Amino acid sequence: MTLITSPSNPRISKLQTLHTARGRKKSGSFLLEGPHLLETLLNAQLWPQEVYYQPALLQRTLEGAALLERLLHAPSSQLIEVSERVIEALGDAQTSQGVVSVLPLDALDPATIQRRRRPSARPCLLILDDIADPGNMGTILRTALAANVERVLLTPHCVDCYSPKVVRSAAGAHVLLPVEINLSWEAIANRVSEHCGRHPRVLLAEAGCDQQYYMQDLVQPFALIVGNEAHGPGQQAHALSTLSISIPLANEVESLNVAMATGIILYEAVRQQAIQSGSSQ
Repeated sequence: MTLITSPSNPRISKLQTLHTARGRKKSGSFLLEGPHLLETLLNAQLWPQEVYYQPALLQRTLEGAALLERLLHAPSSQLIEVSERVIEALGDAQTSQGVVSVLPLDALDPATIQRRRRPSARPCLLILDDIADPGNMGTILRTALAANVERVLLTPHCVDCYSPKVVRSAAGAHVLLPVEINLSWEAIANRVSEHCGRHPRVLLAEAGCDQQYYMQDLVQPFALIVGNEAHGPGQQAHALSTLSISIPLANEVESLNVAMATGIILYEAVRQQAIQSGSSQ
């Protein structure tokens, strides 16, 4: 079993490039930090390319100790023990949880993830237009998974959804939620047609418009577009949309955080589906 004690080790230096979009693109891999993300991978029957771990740090928590026991039965060529200095150099979080995994980007092919999902009614197709903040992106992906959306489509100018901050905020959503990145608006329009059928409904979240989100039918297939934190949805988003919807705001509040607004709308869809499901039983 390999042991690395120096952060200047060439292998570690190469991995540190995965903290940048350029490094991830060049290597075709990204990093997942912490026991929870590795557990999510293993439970989805995805074994990482490599796992770098620090036993003493892992053993500080029950989750970490159980994971360590599981790791010790893994193929030794993929398991690399490192010192505390090395694991801290590899990670992005302020306090390391003792494990960093490396996964090929193509392991998260959206079609493959979709095939692994249980059959379910998923009326919402979520489109993110130029979301810039990594924390917002990760929170939206996590919420989209929890709200059981069909899939998430990202326009080309969105923040890199495989950056360490996005991956950490998403808390495992990358492994279980189909996400398509860098899509042109033409490709997005095709996905909307496939999802919605002949008469697509594309709802555009936009502060200040007259149509309230809870007045819409969110049980039948629809697409929801949410836009950039600073300037909102772009021109092409407006062109594709069939209706703008808003969340009522009191006390002269101009807008909500984009991740919070997305969650409010998605969970109205969950509420409506639950009501329909209850009334049909």
